[in-house]
Amino acid sequence: MTKRQHKVHTQFGRAAVQIFAANDRMNQILIERLEPTAWRAKPPGKVRTIAAIFTHMHNVRCKWVRLTAPHLKIPRQLNRAGCTPQQARAGLTESAARCSEMLAEAFGAGGRVEKFRRDGWGRPWPVGPEMLCYMLSHEAHHRGQVCMLAHQLGFPLPGEAAHGIWNWEKLWKQCGSPGGPGHDS
Repeated sequence: MTKRQHKVHTQFGRAAVQIFAANDRMNQILIERLEPTAWRAKPPGKVRTIAAIFTHMHNVRCKWVRLTAPHLKIPRQLNRAGCTPQQARAGLTESAARCSEMLAEAFGAGGRVEKFRRDGWGRPWPVGPEMLCYMLSHEAHHRGQVCMLAHQLGFPLPGEAAHGIWNWEKLWKQCGSPGGPGHDS
């Protein structure tokens, strides 16, 4: 897996870009290992399908980029009604790249990103650790939903997915950071 390296001038900025790449790799692992039948399986009640959850994650990333870093190429949104796992993986890869560029600019010297706009209705935040934490929390919440739904629908994730998203050393290496967490690569 080749990743374009973004020039970031602070240790926190480099870590933020690496952390978001590992975060996206977790999403990719879930989609890769998910039983295909689970993708569109209808949960009981008024609950999103797994397909709708992953398309929502991509579309929210697009919104973050559009509102926070409109000078970057904004990925095309995904349609939850017809999105395939392959389309979701490709979309998430592209939106992760744009989010990484946005983070690199936010935490780099002289970057054009000065405020994080998470939504049109919310007050903008100055860039800082809160921006990254918000982005990661949103995605972790939805990954938890996916894991729970897959289990409830009778398609529990295999161990390599359920446990693989916690192997940060391996995730970081897969994302181009051979030193792993805590090491500047």
